[in-house]
Formats: sequence, C-alpha cells, structure tokens
Amino acid sequence: MSKTLRLGVNIDHVATIRNARGIAHPDPIRAARMAAEAGADGITAHLREDRRHISDEDIERLSDQIDLPLNLEMAATEEMLAIALQHRPHAACIVPEKRLEVTTEGGLDAHGGANHLRRYVDEMVQAGIRVSLFIDPEPVQLQAARHLGAPVVELHTGCYAEAGPDTWKVELERLCGAAALAEDMGLECHAGHGLSYDNVGPVAAIPNLKELNIGHFLVGEAIFGGLDSAIKRMRSLMDKARAEALGNRSA
Repeated sequence: MSKTLRLGVNIDHVATIRNARGIAHPDPIRAARMAAEAGADGITAHLREDRRHISDEDIERLSDQIDLPLNLEMAATEEMLAIALQHRPHAACIVPEKRLEVTTEGGLDAHGGANHLRRYVDEMVQAGIRVSLFIDPEPVQLQAARHLGAPVVELHTGCYAEAGPDTWKVELERLCGAAALAEDMGLECHAGHGLSYDNVGPVAAIPNLKELNIGHFLVGEAIFGGLDSAIKRMRSLMDKARAEALGNRSA
C-alpha cells in the first residue's frame, strides 16, 4: 500500500458557473492555481464535444500556465485526439460521452468498444501521454483495458456514491476487488465520481488505489467555505483514511 494517495481536482464546474453568464469570471485557471496551493497533486479538465464547461482556450492556458500535471478527460473522437496530440497533457482519460447527459453516467465500455478505442490509446501512448480509461469496476473492463495497452484505469465510483445503506458495502467491495485485480494486472488504478466528505474515507482506504479525482463536490463546497478550505479538508480526510488503513495492515 502506498502511503500517499494523490488528489486530482476537477475544475470543470468553475467553468460551468463562468459560462452561465458568458463572461470571464470565475476563471478555472485561477481555480487550478488555488488547488495547487491547497495541496492538489493534479488538475483534471473535461473538454466535452459540446464545450458546455471547459473550453479549448482553457486547455491551452492550463497547458501553458499550470505546473501541476494536467489530466485531460476526453471522448474517443478524431477532434479530441487531435487536441490531445497538440497539447500533449501529462495524462488523458478516455470517458464515455452523451450529448443529453447531465454528467458522465457510467464507465466506458472498453470491452465492447475495443476496436474503436485501440487507435486512440495507441496514438496517445506513442506520443508520451499517460492514457487511462474510465471504466466500471468489472473484471471484463479491466481485462479490456490491459489488452488495449492503457497503463491506467479510473474506476467509476458513481454506484458506490449513490448507494443506499443496504447496498453501499456491496459497491465498496466491487471497488476493492477491481482495484486489487487492476494491480495484479499491472495497471495503475485511480477512482472518481460522486465522492464527498461523507463517502471518501472507505475509498481512500483501498490499498491498491493511487489517485482520486474529485470535482463537483469541491466546487459546490467552495461556495460555502472557499475552494482552498474544501480541498484541504478533502486532502485531510483522504490522508487520515489512508494512514488508518496502513496502521491496520501493519498491526
């Protein structure tokens, strides 16, 4: 188990608020700088085909002005591949995308879509971009990611985050099993979607996870107490859960 668990801060919804007025404020690049100062290990931004939040200019500015690693979330399309190859971010996470969805509704079907995905993975890996696939915590999807040559997977934690008192333990076990299997396969394993102060602890304690990506909740909390405070509290909860898990394993 790694002592440290990285926190990637997704700044998409700072851009959502900005775009509601069609003006320059609030600036997601300023949010990225604040996240870095508050202890984030990386910045995540999803450039959607409909540009509903992050814009092309945002990606250009993040690439040029932010020192933290940039994780570009993107659909597997020719347009997005060209943008990724132009900017060459530290990482690119391929996600499913539907035009009418409010947010990403589930994991990528890496198994069923392997023939379509292969070229995107190959070209970005060859360009030195660390490719990850955003998938549901299912063995068949992990196996597909490995066969495609993606070095990283990000487990969709939405079902866990939305589970009720009778099912959350089952969903947590799915995540634990998938993370362990990913490590056995030689894949680096991340997780994200719907994580909050209330539910992050058990996920942060999963020993095989290397990184959590969290955005919407942090931007929402920033309204009430500031982005700096929200990130620091999340960082503290993650660190506490990981430290307690380490202590339990060594006891």
